[in-house]
Amino acid sequence: MFIWVLKLEVVRRVSSSLGCSPSSPQVAAYFDENDDLRHLRQHFLMPKVADLPASDLSIVDGGEECIYLCGNSLGLQPKMTRKYLEEELDKWARTGVHGHTDGSRPWAWAENNLEDLMAKVVGAKTSEVALMNGLTVNLHLLMLSFYKPTQSRHKVLLEAKAFPSDHVSQSFCFLQGEETLRTADILEAIEKEGDSIAVVMLSGVQYYTGQLFDMAAITQAGQQKGCFVGFDCAHAAGNVELKLHDWGVDFACWCSYKYLNSGAGGLAAAFVHEKHQHSIQPALLGWWGHNLQTRFQMTNVMELQPGVSGFRLSNQPILLVCPLQASLEVFNLTSMQALRRKSVLLTGYLENLIQHYFSEDPAEPGKPHVRIITPSDPQQRGCQLSLAFSVPIRKVYQELERRGVVCDMREPNVLRIAPTPLYNSFSDVHRFISTLKDALAACRGQ
Repeated sequence: MFIWVLKLEVVRRVSSSLGCSPSSPQVAAYFDENDDLRHLRQHFLMPKVADLPASDLSIVDGGEECIYLCGNSLGLQPKMTRKYLEEELDKWARTGVHGHTDGSRPWAWAENNLEDLMAKVVGAKTSEVALMNGLTVNLHLLMLSFYKPTQSRHKVLLEAKAFPSDHVSQSFCFLQGEETLRTADILEAIEKEGDSIAVVMLSGVQYYTGQLFDMAAITQAGQQKGCFVGFDCAHAAGNVELKLHDWGVDFACWCSYKYLNSGAGGLAAAFVHEKHQHSIQPALLGWWGHNLQTRFQMTNVMELQPGVSGFRLSNQPILLVCPLQASLEVFNLTSMQALRRKSVLLTGYLENLIQHYFSEDPAEPGKPHVRIITPSDPQQRGCQLSLAFSVPIRKVYQELERRGVVCDMREPNVLRIAPTPLYNSFSDVHRFISTLKDALAACRGQ
């Protein structure tokens, strides 16, 4: 809470120095001008309003950039993506099969060249990270190796509203909460049920509420009870600062098309802590898990690579490697610490404006209002705020779309709004608030 109060005080101090209201667009412009990361936006393609299918050009300027706040669902396209894809298509056309071993991106091991960049994003050693498959496939591969039920220890602990791909076992111990979960309740459940829990399997950031779990504390508590602890980091990787190695997390997996901007169906990733590199082996074997130096000798005698590298099944599609490379190179221009600092202020600024304009007002009982279900403490959330509306959400969402806003709807009444520090600005946030006011007014007038 102290951090949030501090950030709110920053907004007030800036507005006072500018001689304007904290809700003035001048405040957003000031933050943008003093944003050390603002140059990163130029590495991405921001859609124009006119190109969005639902835009109504009678009420909005089609030549403007849209208000894109949907990085929690699909990140923007890095500008270098097209160049890298064309390089590989050209290499295929010119050299055929030689592309497997030649060029700057040899297809047979191109993803290996990116694992150092990915490891920096998630706080891991390069040897602990593998780029492969999709998220659900990786989750199944990891659970097959880490979930070893016995008569006394057979449960999997996960949140009741976990994303469907996390439901990979039939023996669940659910964490229940009205909307978010208190860390104390999670730790209490582990302490109470831990002797019967084989695996603690939680999200790093909960997809619906945007809650960031205390992964370090959960890992320590679970391991003290003899459980393996793993995380689905789909909404955490590229969003919050992770320290998978230092926290001692046993395993993790994540997709790359959300905050990591690799495109729909992009190449996913897996993490296995180095402490397990010789004790945990994959249940399913593929020849890409074989030692690269002897892989093509075709002896049919498996030389399994240690750790997560042994979980590889087959070579990765080069056309998926290219966009991920383009994105990770942008991440490498900064650090997750710097992105997180901006994110805390950016999302705090959004929260401030939501509370200013859309809090419930007893003096206007019929006025639509918004309740933020994401924790207010920045240490318990990433960049996403989940907004619960007092009115049916579909019409509000449609009015936002008409005005060039890209966000995410979850019926019956929630919008997920994710200002992403890599390419979103404070002015994007202010434009969203202004547009939301217009959208709600349009709904009331119908």
